[in-house]
Parts: sequence; C-alpha cells; structure tokens
Amino acid sequence: MKEMAFSSKQRRVLTWWMPGSPDEGKEAIFCDGAVRSGKTLAMGLGFFIWAHSCFDGQKFGVCGKTIEALRRNVLSEILPRLEELGAVWREKRSENLVTVRFLGRENRFYIFGGRDESSAGLIQGVTFAGVLLDEAALMPRSFVEQACARCSVAGSRLWFNCNPAGPGHWLYKSWVLEAEQRNCLRLHFTMEDNPGLTEAIRRRYERLYSGVFYQRYVLGRWVQAEGRVYDFFSSEMVGKVPESCDKWYVSCDYGTVNPMSMGLWGRCGGVWYRVKEFYFSSRREMRQMTDEEYAAALEALAGGREITAVIVDPSAASFLEVLRRRGWRVRKASNDVLAGIRLTADLLKSGKIVICEGCTDCLREMEEYVWDLSGGGQDRVRKEHDHAMDDMRYFAATVLGEKTGGFAACSVARRG
Repeated sequence: MKEMAFSSKQRRVLTWWMPGSPDEGKEAIFCDGAVRSGKTLAMGLGFFIWAHSCFDGQKFGVCGKTIEALRRNVLSEILPRLEELGAVWREKRSENLVTVRFLGRENRFYIFGGRDESSAGLIQGVTFAGVLLDEAALMPRSFVEQACARCSVAGSRLWFNCNPAGPGHWLYKSWVLEAEQRNCLRLHFTMEDNPGLTEAIRRRYERLYSGVFYQRYVLGRWVQAEGRVYDFFSSEMVGKVPESCDKWYVSCDYGTVNPMSMGLWGRCGGVWYRVKEFYFSSRREMRQMTDEEYAAALEALAGGREITAVIVDPSAASFLEVLRRRGWRVRKASNDVLAGIRLTADLLKSGKIVICEGCTDCLREMEEYVWDLSGGGQDRVRKEHDHAMDDMRYFAATVLGEKTGGFAACSVARRG
C-alpha cells in the first residue's frame, strides 16, 4: 500500500469531523482557492472516510457540474486511493450509483450533475446523510440548495469545494462571508498546500495565467472581472503565416444582422495558426448575405484545403444544414463561454494558438473585447466586438478543449 503525503491544511480537511477536533462541532466545510492546491483530493478522501466512519447503510450525494466531470476529476482520483486503504467498491453506471464497503460498513453514493436550473428536479425526494458538492460555484443556486435540503439524517454534514468566481457570486455571499453564521469551517487553499507540486510547476502556473484568471486560479481570490478579456495580448504575439500546415479547421460565429466571422486554422509544428479569416458586417456593408453566400465564402476561405471539420455556432441551424448538404464535415461548437475564454487565454499565452497578421478583424476585437461590469455580480462579456472572439473560442474549446484535462488537484503518493 502507498503512503499518501498531505499538507497540514489537507490533514485538517481529513479530520475536521473527528471527536476531539477543534472543528468537530461544525456542520459544513467550504474549501476554496487556487487550482492544483490539493483541495479536491483531500475533500474527496475526507468525505468517503467520514461517511464510513460515522454511518452504515446510508445514502450520500456526490455532485458536480456534470457527471462526466465528476467521474474524471473526483471519482477516478479518489476510488483507487480508497482501494489502497482497503475499500471495495462497485459502480452501476445506469443508476449513477457507487456502492462502497469500507471500515466494515457499506454505503451508497449517488452521482448528480448540476448543469442548469432544471437539474434541481433530479435530486428532489432523496434523503442523504451528507453531500459533496465539487466545483459548487459552477452549479446553479437552485441545485446546490436542493442538495443541501436533502441532508436530513441526524449527523449529516455538507462538503463544498470550488475555485473562486466573482465577489458578487451568491455562493461567496452566502457561504464564504457567512461561514461563521452557518456554522461552517471555511479553508482557503493555495498551491503551497499541495505537497505534490514542485516549485517549478507552481512557477509555470503563475506564468500561464493573467488578469482575472491569475487572481482566481493562482491566488485563489474572489475578484471582479474588469477591463479587456485578453489583457495580456500584445502585438509581439501576432504571428506570420507558416509555410505549410498538416491539418486544417474552420471555425464560424454565425450572424445575419450581427457580423459573420470565420477563421481558417492550420497546424504547424504542434501550434495552431489562424492564417486567414472572413468577416462580414451587414451594418457596415449595408446589405445582408444568405446562408448560400456564406457557404460560398467558406469554400473560398478553405481554398481547396482538406478541412477536417467546420466548427459552427450551435444556434446556426439553417447554416449547419446548408453546409451538410454541400458535403462539409460539421461539428456544433462547445459553447460554455467562461470556460472557453479561460481555455483560449491559456492557449494564447502558452503559444499553442497564434493569430496571424492578416487576421485584421480578429486582432481588432482582441483590443475591444471587454468584461461587462453591469452583470449584477455574474461574470459576463459585453456583447459587442465579440464575433471573431466567439469563433476563436469555439475552435479552442471544441478542437483543443477535448484534449485538455480538468483541474483535478492531487497530492503526491509516495511509497513507505
């Protein structure tokens, strides 16, 4: 069996509920802070160990934004470590149920995804002895509150884990600022709290992020988004068109009254270059184009190259159908705005995607794309000068996002 190394803050997460702990009387724990800070592993292990130390034959909830993310970022990390500690588990995927036998006791853990407001109905009517809410800031308030309301078994406790959002977020106001009133233990994590990270890796994350993402993901602060979205971008980052590329995509943000933006992306040496673009504003040109005209413009943009797929705004049903009839391979774009912006920023800053000097409208929008400060506490971008920004985000999230893992924070495992 492997010995797991934990920081003092991780050990506090693992033991806060134990008899004799100074935090024993707390009814909830809320861990927030930087990415890769070790909170996910400590919270997951602590939750399962607590459940089997205090209950037998009970039901528990394990909640995240999606079931797929939970399996990838939490269960795939926690269950193998529980096995090393002597646990036996089995999963019924059709029922989203994991049954765990550990410490001589057996409990059932139901998995839920809190993607949107309708998800609250999925969790109604269940009685839990406890619930783990992973990345709670990404889930709607109705779902989180319904999950908390399900915990009516004597001795039940609530476990929250998330990276920060804006200071106007309801979770920050209700649980971080009011932790004491809610009898909740709040622990703020930094990367130094994860013994599995080397100094070099910490420095790499510090270089990777900027602006609001640096404040939130590296410093772990609940800060307001403001100013330019890609505030790190400068003219020195603009590239030249490579001589040859081995793979091609086109990304599209569809518009009739609003501008239509399409980007041609080519891969060279492992880097994706936006080598050309098509940008049409009906207001600027004083006329509108049809879907057939847009399809012809796409064909001209492709220039006879073999296009792996055309990534299209998922709301552009009519344009998608025209492209399919013309024989294009099309994919509906992934359209999680904030996650897409964060990923695009990472890729731009690390040099994995490059905007070439001929893409004038994309470069113009890079300077004009800003956060909307009237969002009522919610992170939003201003819905103007965002059309090339959207098609770039569609490309990043749909083509490169599927190859980028989530932020499952882990502790190092060492042999005894």
